[in-house]
Amino acid sequence: QVLLLESGGGLVQAGGSLRLSCTVSGRTFSDLIMAWFRQTPGKEREWVASIRRSGMTYDEYYADSVKDQFTISRDNAKSTVYLQMDSLKPEDTAVYYCAASRGDCIGSACRTLDYHYWGQGTQVTVSS
Repeated sequence: QVLLLESGGGLVQAGGSLRLSCTVSGRTFSDLIMAWFRQTPGKEREWVASIRRSGMTYDEYYADSVKDQFTISRDNAKSTVYLQMDSLKPEDTAVYYCAASRGDCIGSACRTLDYHYWGQGTQVTVSS
């Protein structure tokens, strides 16, 4: 059984930072595409960032809305993916989900259905 366990959400003032973590168990981590999504009430789940193997390194991909503001990274030794969120704005308020894919899609071309495993979500609230 593959489990994704997220942590790091919370309440922060506008301009502040948070780092989300997601630890994967039950499967080899290094070959998974890892991603973060977010969702607000009444809206579809939105892809935020993803990271996938590219040869001996990993490539990062970001939604335009978070480029230069968020940073995705991974520690394969800890089977953990991170999302560093800086300069947070009230519109970043959402439930953030970690997701993992066994597939081979790239960046924004990956659909929600391409992700096979999901975390339970963690709330991020940015106050103005």
